[in-house]
Amino acid sequence: MCLEVEFDSTNHLEHTYSCNAADEFLVRSFYWVTRPDWTGICEAILAGTEMSDNGKRGEEGPDTGVVVKTKPKIKKPSMYKVLMLNDDYTPMEFVVHILERIFNKSRQEATSIMLHIHRRGVGICGVYTYEVAETKVTQVIDFARQKKHPLQCTLEKD
Repeated sequence: MCLEVEFDSTNHLEHTYSCNAADEFLVRSFYWVTRPDWTGICEAILAGTEMSDNGKRGEEGPDTGVVVKTKPKIKKPSMYKVLMLNDDYTPMEFVVHILERIFNKSRQEATSIMLHIHRRGVGICGVYTYEVAETKVTQVIDFARQKKHPLQCTLEKD
C-alpha cells in the first residue's frame, strides 16, 4: 500500500491520497521532519512501522514519517433525570405551566406529569445531558422563587 502525502509551507499535513482504494483509513497523527516545500510519496505501514524516503524499514533519517491508523472513540454522554418534588403550597396550575414552558410539554402531558408528582411525591420531567439538566433545574427553581413558590427540582443520574 502506498500513500501520497502533501505538506503545506508550514510543514502541516495538507492532503493524503491512498493508492489502494480498498484500504480506507484516517490519518490522525503524523510526524515529519523535512523541507517545508517537500511533497512526495511514502509507503505507509498501518501498524506504525517507520520508513525512510529510500524505502528501507527501520532506518531513521531527516525525512522519516509515521502514519498511524486510529479509530475515534466516541462515548455517549451520561444522561440525567430532572425530578420535580411535590409540596403542599405550589399550585397545580403553576406546575403545569412550568412543565409546558421549561420542559416543552404539551398541556395533556404536563397535566399527567403534574398529577404523578402530586400522587407519588416526585416525578420525572425529562432526561437530558448533565449541562441541559442542570440548566433546567436552575430555571425551575429561579422561576418558582420569582413567583414566590417553594417548588423544588433536582437531578439524578439515569
